[in-house]
Parts: sequence; structure tokens; C-alpha cells
Amino acid sequence: MHSLSLSKTFTLIESGPVVLVTTHDGEKDNIMTISWTMVMDFTPVFAITTGGWNHSFAALQKNRECVIAIPSVDLLDKAVGIGTCSGADTDKFAKFKLTPMQAKLVRPPLIKECLANIECKVIDIVKQHNIVVLKAVAAYIDTARKERRTVHAVGDGTFIVDGHKIDRKKMMASKLPPGV
Repeated sequence: MHSLSLSKTFTLIESGPVVLVTTHDGEKDNIMTISWTMVMDFTPVFAITTGGWNHSFAALQKNRECVIAIPSVDLLDKAVGIGTCSGADTDKFAKFKLTPMQAKLVRPPLIKECLANIECKVIDIVKQHNIVVLKAVAAYIDTARKERRTVHAVGDGTFIVDGHKIDRKKMMASKLPPGV
């Protein structure tokens, strides 16, 4: 074993899926790329980490709703591009040729090109750690979409793409909620 700088330890466990989070500030829609996500438990409660450095954060605080859109690998360059410009001066839907779709229970739009979309309400903001806790209120998946592999940020500008799925449902059956 070799020592690893503590400043690089996050690259060992960060690899949750890259998501696109849409918000609406009362006037316009925006999208931000987030790679810091967390499933809280088997209920539809999730968390993302963001803060004042993201233009969308003010809309999250004020309106307390968003959509988590899950892109597949074919949208990686768009997701990276979205994360490297600001909604303060860029219409990201137009710039990256993404299609906003009306959500049913929240004002921010779904993203048509994404594999899945989750409408969410903000239920808590842990200011000390910039953690936004979200409760899903509706979810959609594009079952006709051919590309289904998601992307995971390592944190150093590289990404991991989902590969072969290994099934251990029978072994884990006593720990999984019904219907999973």
C-alpha cells in the first residue's frame, strides 16, 4: 500500500451518478450539473451538495423544488458543458440543445433527453455542509431509450461509465424493500 494525499480521498468514493438538476427562479429555468449525490434510505429521499457558488442555489432556497434529471453516457459532454458555465448569463437549455418538459408537481422542467427525471421538493438544507435534502414527489424513466448507461464523476475530470450489472437480489432479499 502507498500513501494517498488526504486531499484526493474523495476520488475513491465520489463516484455517484452525475445528475442534472433543473430549477426555476420565478422567471427562467436553469440547469446545474451535480456529481455529489446521496440516497438517504429506501424511501424517496435524496441529498445533493451545492451552495452559493451555483447560480441555481438561490432558486432552490427560495422555491424549494427541483428536478433531478439523470443523463446517460451519450450526454456526458453536455453535462460537463452545463457544469462549466453559469445560468446567470447562459440559457443552458438553448446552448446545449436540451428540451424542457412540463413537470406535473413542480415548476422546474424535466429534461426530455435524459434517461430518468425525478420531481423533488426541498425538505431541508443543512447549511453547515451545503447539503440539500430532497423528497421525490414524482419520477419518470424513458423505457424506450437505447442508451441506459449512466456516468460517475471521479472528481478529477475523469468519469466512470456503468458496465455489466451483477445480480445478487436473491442473496440480499431479506434486506430489500418489497417491490425492488
